[in-house]
Amino acid sequence: MNDSTAPADAQRWVHGWRRLVLDAGLLAFPIVTVPAVLEHSSGAAAVAGCVIVAAFAVAYVVGAVAAARRTWRRYWVSLGVCTVLFAAALPFAHGEAFFLAAVVVSLVAPRIGRYAPALGAVVALAAVLVPWAVPSWRAEPGWPQAIALFFTVLVVYAFAEAIHANIALVEARAEVARLASEAERTRIARDLHDLLGHSLTAITVKSTLARRLLETETARAGEEMAAVETLARQALTDVRAAVSGYRDVTLAGELARGRELLRACGVTADLPTAVDVVGPDHQELFGWVVREGLTNVARHARATRCAVTLSASSVEVLDDGVGGATTEGSGLAGLRERVADAGGRVEAGPASPRGWRLAVSLTPVEVP
Repeated sequence: MNDSTAPADAQRWVHGWRRLVLDAGLLAFPIVTVPAVLEHSSGAAAVAGCVIVAAFAVAYVVGAVAAARRTWRRYWVSLGVCTVLFAAALPFAHGEAFFLAAVVVSLVAPRIGRYAPALGAVVALAAVLVPWAVPSWRAEPGWPQAIALFFTVLVVYAFAEAIHANIALVEARAEVARLASEAERTRIARDLHDLLGHSLTAITVKSTLARRLLETETARAGEEMAAVETLARQALTDVRAAVSGYRDVTLAGELARGRELLRACGVTADLPTAVDVVGPDHQELFGWVVREGLTNVARHARATRCAVTLSASSVEVLDDGVGGATTEGSGLAGLRERVADAGGRVEAGPASPRGWRLAVSLTPVEVP
């Protein structure tokens, strides 16, 4: 699911058929109030009572629509009108007017959240006591109205909570999708830097060397240009691999490429010829370390010698140049992320008496 579908899913819950059915269902309460008006009133009083109930129904519809459209000023005005009309209907419908109170409390329940059941209980208690307390009505306590009111409020409150939970779920899913997309963009950016940084550095060095050799050693210049072509093709393959998520980086391969890169730069390479000491689980990560370290040597170090040291849980790249880059670039930052994900740590800084040292160490697995 992408970000654009999340608001649509949320809106389907807020404005969908479930909300429409619930809102329409509450109109049953004004309808059942009309016979009570005709029972307890007659003549002009009955007409006035029916008009009040009809006006109440209209005000309720306006308030429900305003709540769905989140036009809160109109909603609160409609709620106030409904409350006044409920009170006005009491002399005409007597205790049955509390059916209208069920609509009023249900309309306000989603706005007051967890206080809705308490408000419903208070109004339900009033529905029981008021008919009994008014002598002229000569009525029994309004248990039917109280029960209908309280359970209607509970249903509306539960429905409102379900809407809020679904909206929160939709928003959470959208956030997860956004974070996943952001992580993928970060991965591609990091991989492109790590993959292309090495290849483009080698291409630059070899192109410069070929240009210098063109006038004196034509055959060797041709060899260097052929190597440039090979590197360019490899760079294209690396780009495709980074975008597709497949990264074919091996420690042995990076040592072989690094040896050729250092040779082209005129740096004496003291690199391991075997990688058996490193376990399969660490070979790719150490390959990234060697790639980043040797690329930085070629770019920044102006070194005459570079050595790579391997162990089962560590790798070190050490040169005798003038030092690495003055600021930490995205390559080293990306390497720190990779190493941190593997539970290791990175050390990068000047070496003594001169040069630059890049070292990565992993916590060895204890064998019981």
